[in-house]
Amino acid sequence: MSVAASSVPRRSLGDRLWSTAMFVRIAFFVVNVFGVITSVTVSSFATRWLGTWLPSGWTTRWYSAAWAEFQLDEVLLVTMEIVFIVVALSIVIGVPAAYALARRDFPGKKAVLLLFLLPLLVPSITYGIPLATVLYQARLAGTMNGVIVANLVPTVPFVVLVMTPYIEQIDPRLEAAARVFGAGTFRVFRHVLVPLLAPGILAAALLVLVRTIAMFELTFLTAGPDSQTLVVVLYYSVFAAGVRATQSVDAMAVTYMVTTLIWLLVALRFVNPTQLVPNPRLAVWDSARFAEKSLILLLFCRDGKFHPRGAGEGNDGPIGF
Repeated sequence: MSVAASSVPRRSLGDRLWSTAMFVRIAFFVVNVFGVITSVTVSSFATRWLGTWLPSGWTTRWYSAAWAEFQLDEVLLVTMEIVFIVVALSIVIGVPAAYALARRDFPGKKAVLLLFLLPLLVPSITYGIPLATVLYQARLAGTMNGVIVANLVPTVPFVVLVMTPYIEQIDPRLEAAARVFGAGTFRVFRHVLVPLLAPGILAAALLVLVRTIAMFELTFLTAGPDSQTLVVVLYYSVFAAGVRATQSVDAMAVTYMVTTLIWLLVALRFVNPTQLVPNPRLAVWDSARFAEKSLILLLFCRDGKFHPRGAGEGNDGPIGF
């Protein structure tokens, strides 16, 4: 026992101080975030809260007042439409683009990668104003289509960045095997790539969903009266003209937080957070695993018969594409 205990290396004083400092910083951050959320939530239900630990009374009228004043039912509907359309278009555009970047080598590939990364590295306000100017000249700004186009600028590169590692870890021989047995490009994508890429696609969709809900700058610059999302309406509730009670603004903030949390919980029902990290084991395929996958590929066929590429109708077997 003593020999085993002595063989365990003892942590130095510097390591222990560093661990303690990191724990204190994390705890301080968590306590502050929890305190702000608690304060805003309590204030949204308070009739009056000045100079005391707790409000003098409780009410829900601030929520009904904010709902009626800012027409939150229409705002939530517009927000859902914009978010789902942006997520769908980002996946439809970003996944093929990530496949091309992962599978093809062409002149200027590094420049294209850098171009995709720029909207993620540069603050959105720096390119948001020129983008809004172009959209106004094209008469798209002020409409829902303009808001969708503006949000696609950072979300499509985000999907490309997330999906490229997933595609690189899929053995190209799986696609080659499917093509040998007669599968076209669409069938390879549908029956081979989509099932293997499903965790990455769902993870990318979740990240785009959260990012689009919280995107303020681009939406604010391009939204009109009928295309404002919830985060933009929250901004107007704070800075709109007229006298407005603090509790009403807090009610709007709580509505925004609850809405985002609900959408995030619904998305997490379909996405495991560990899927955000690609599985490195997909990159290594031994011969037995490859043979097993090739046999699985053969099960996706038109009519249960074998149709090798270039063969006639008389060369039918039990399985094929």
